[in-house]
Amino acid sequence: MRSAPWWALVSSGCAPVLLTGSWMIAQLRQGPAYDPARQTLSVLASYGAASYWLMTGMLLVLGACYVVTAHALRPAALAGRVALAGGGLCALALTLVPAPNSGGALEHGAVSAVGLVLLAVWPPLAAVRDRKTVPWGLRLDVSLAASALMCASALWFLAELQSARAPGVAERVVTFVQALWPFLVVVSCRRSTA
Repeated sequence: MRSAPWWALVSSGCAPVLLTGSWMIAQLRQGPAYDPARQTLSVLASYGAASYWLMTGMLLVLGACYVVTAHALRPAALAGRVALAGGGLCALALTLVPAPNSGGALEHGAVSAVGLVLLAVWPPLAAVRDRKTVPWGLRLDVSLAASALMCASALWFLAELQSARAPGVAERVVTFVQALWPFLVVVSCRRSTA
């Protein structure tokens, strides 16, 4: 089985670090009026926000990281790689339809929802079923568990959006898990051929 190239560690490893670092810096720049528990990341990336350019740049690099990682994950099934790349393209598209500084936007919500779904379903789509030795990150049972965690956290995020109690916390959990999983898959692919 082919391994993922070394540079896949860079593209996949940058995603969770970049995501977390950017939202932490953006929160500080936004000031005390921003409540990270109750307000989403989209508020930080909205027109007029103190960190609009930081968050826009983060989305561009994050989307590119997902696309590059999808290209590099040669051991994975094609359908999963396409879904991961599609999630990256959605991150790129979010820069074209940022949330307004007040209220919601149908276009922004639609692109976000498609991206969340693609990033939640890519693990089982990428699972390898027809080989004897499969990296643990591409085993169907592990992939289904990862996908279930992502789906559960996405549903939690949707519930929090409706209740307005802590959507910011839920969104950070789902986006971090979705950003971390490609890195773990790449590590498993590299270790299985070492």
